[in-house]
Amino acid sequence: MTLLEINRRLCEAVDPLHFGDPVTHVYNPLVYAHRPAQQYITRFGGGPKEAVLVGMNPGPWGMAQTGVPFGEVAAVRDWMGIDIVLDPPANEHPKRPVRGADCPRSEVSGRRLWSWAAERFGSPEAFFSRFYVLNYCPLSFMEAGGRNRTPDKLPSAERSPLLAACDTAFVAAVTALQPEIVIGVGAYARAQATRCLAGMDVRIGQILHPSPASPAANRGWAPQAERQLVEMGVAL
Repeated sequence: MTLLEINRRLCEAVDPLHFGDPVTHVYNPLVYAHRPAQQYITRFGGGPKEAVLVGMNPGPWGMAQTGVPFGEVAAVRDWMGIDIVLDPPANEHPKRPVRGADCPRSEVSGRRLWSWAAERFGSPEAFFSRFYVLNYCPLSFMEAGGRNRTPDKLPSAERSPLLAACDTAFVAAVTALQPEIVIGVGAYARAQATRCLAGMDVRIGQILHPSPASPAANRGWAPQAERQLVEMGVAL
């Protein structure tokens, strides 16, 4: 199964799901940002890969704006060369509007990750010849005040069908990409990878999440992440 087909099936599985209070808005960028999402997969998703980096779910100023994991606008538009053409969701959160290439905010996590990739590897083709980046969950959840709500904070009745769909897509993606190692960007992603890929012939690792909410990441994320990659046997 191709990554495009995996993405399509995941979108169809999660789009009808319902989520209650305190979640008031749910964004599915696989729907309204399907064009840049498909460009990303088509251009960079050819396998096999040496390593797959996996994040949790879209950030409000990253993938929610571009359809690309950790998709900080400038990195997606200028470095990857992807056209950010969207059909914004009908039910937008007033504090989290979807503006695509016109988004005035920068996704710090994405800026850190993709700036490192650009500085270390130069071209996106050089980076993606060895690596691929995806998110375990494609949905972004927001509360009334605009606060981001992560998938692990959802009640069990809502979380279970979501995780079932995400598990299926994640295992299929790893099978298609055939990496030597799957690297969780943060503890949550590593936990999902460890659970989903048990019994598969693939190593699991973890690097520091580049979120500005992490004091450690704010003390120089890139050198720490590189050190962790090298310790896992990923040559840089």
